[in-house]
Amino acid sequence: VPPGGNRSQYEEIDIPVALLSYTDMLDIGKSFGSSVKGAMYAPNEPVLDYNMVIIFVMAVGTVAIGGYWAGSRDVKKRYMKHKRDDGAEKHDDETVDVTPIMICVFVVMCCSMLVLLYFFYDHLVYVIIGIFCLAASIGLYSCLSPFVRRFPLGKCRIPDNNLPYFHKRPQVRMLLLAVFCISVSIVWGIFRNEDQWAWVLQDALGIAFCLYMLKTIRLPTFKGCTLLLLVLFVYDVFFVFITPFLTKTGESIMVEVAAGPSDSATHEKLPMVLKVPRLNSSPLALCDRPFSLLGFGDILVPGLLVAYCHRFDIQVQSSRVYFVACTIAYGIGLLVTFVALALMQMGQPALLYLVPCTLLTSFAVALWRRELAMFWTGSGFAKDLPQPPVVIAPANCPQLPKNSSVPASQQETEQMTNPTLHVKELHGSASAEEELADGSTKTDQSEISVAQSEEPTAENKDDLESKCLNAEQNQLE
Repeated sequence: VPPGGNRSQYEEIDIPVALLSYTDMLDIGKSFGSSVKGAMYAPNEPVLDYNMVIIFVMAVGTVAIGGYWAGSRDVKKRYMKHKRDDGAEKHDDETVDVTPIMICVFVVMCCSMLVLLYFFYDHLVYVIIGIFCLAASIGLYSCLSPFVRRFPLGKCRIPDNNLPYFHKRPQVRMLLLAVFCISVSIVWGIFRNEDQWAWVLQDALGIAFCLYMLKTIRLPTFKGCTLLLLVLFVYDVFFVFITPFLTKTGESIMVEVAAGPSDSATHEKLPMVLKVPRLNSSPLALCDRPFSLLGFGDILVPGLLVAYCHRFDIQVQSSRVYFVACTIAYGIGLLVTFVALALMQMGQPALLYLVPCTLLTSFAVALWRRELAMFWTGSGFAKDLPQPPVVIAPANCPQLPKNSSVPASQQETEQMTNPTLHVKELHGSASAEEELADGSTKTDQSEISVAQSEEPTAENKDDLESKCLNAEQNQLE
């Protein structure tokens, strides 16, 4: 293998370097006998490396931020649909609800693509790199656009034109952001094999892509979450632990594709992973610079469940107990994955540990709160936040009879839990209308008094009608 370092100095190095496994050395000894002599140096490698901490922080942080953002954005859209003018929200990306049929198609596509990559790696790897550059640009734009929109500069729009996309006249600041995001992806694509620093750019783009997917893809029910996680659980275990018995070399298809085949002519690596180099100072880490990898699927799949938990938390007003519990369970599952990796010293299917931790924790919380039926079917999303029924008074408030008057002894006080409009009918010959005060002057009050003791004049009637209209307007808003 070529030594690491400055490639311009390769010609100055005349010391041959080879990496040989212990089993191969024993095979050589049996085949050639005493005519071959070899001495091997096997440095002691640490069981766990510090880079695991970085991967843990990136993965848990992405799942927590993505789940929180997706849940908050979904609930905000539900509130905005009640407003008459939702133009400010029209620029947001639409979410995609995942159905069981979509889950089955997705898993079949994953299996097919993984097998194709195993047999035609050198041809398809460039397709995957191109798809990653495009998707990462979109994800980075989606993550940075909320912050750019807060800037007071660059609000002017480009002139009218007939060009694709530009005919919508985007703002100058958003156009500059799009150019920046595309430039970052192009820079990574050009310098993707620079082991010194390219992994930082790849991880940043990968995190942006994962956040974008968590915000865009939505699982509407816990039943759908369970189906997706269990199917991908079987998929991950099969391609890591079962495929070594089916391949000629005895290698796992998942591990071989994720790390890159050893016999690849291109020496390219798939970018759909978070990668951090080993941070220890052992000779193997200094010469070969190995990386620790965590696939995007190990972030996205449990992250969709975390996002569902956060949306459900807000719907049932549970103080985010589902969201916090599922996020902690994801962190625990990732720690268990690292322990299994250290004990077995071989690639691990992370979903083998993440799926049981997150699913069982979410199920236990719903069972403990006695909300399992609603949590399973997602029935909490069929309506908005629980509210008492609202009876809206007609726009033209009824006129009070000319000779009607309500004695002070018949005045009533009604306690309101929220500012709704009602008309209270008094049985008998006398009837009175409740008068609602202006909501802006009594925001913190929860009781509204009804007091009409004198016969209203024409001016009072106009005033009453105006107050009714104001109250109705406040209710609609």
